[in-house]
Amino acid sequence: QVQLVESGGGLVQPGGSLRLSCAPSETIFGNPTMGWYRQAPGKQRELVAAITSGGSTNYADSVKGRFTISRDNAKNTMYLQMNSLKPEDTAVYYCNIDRALVRGKWYFEIWGQGTLVTVSS
Repeated sequence: QVQLVESGGGLVQPGGSLRLSCAPSETIFGNPTMGWYRQAPGKQRELVAAITSGGSTNYADSVKGRFTISRDNAKNTMYLQMNSLKPEDTAVYYCNIDRALVRGKWYFEIWGQGTLVTVSS
């Protein structure tokens, strides 16, 4: 089973920046759409941003203008640059791939283990 490995979370002050990364444990094919989701305590998981294999992006209204999603297809790696962070951005952030072809087998809705982002002074 292919896994997604996230990194880059941590504690940051309001107004600060963090960069999250997400990479699969092995090379994947299949032109997946990749996305970042987050789940704050007591709330449902929500989409933060997504990017297609062709580079089209969409963002939650709450992060537009502050967060930037990108991907390096050669490395199968996705990033989330988070600027002007607010306390309400505090959550566990998860990366997601909608589909992946790995060694001839298709996998769907693959999730990372999550990385905690805490925005606090």
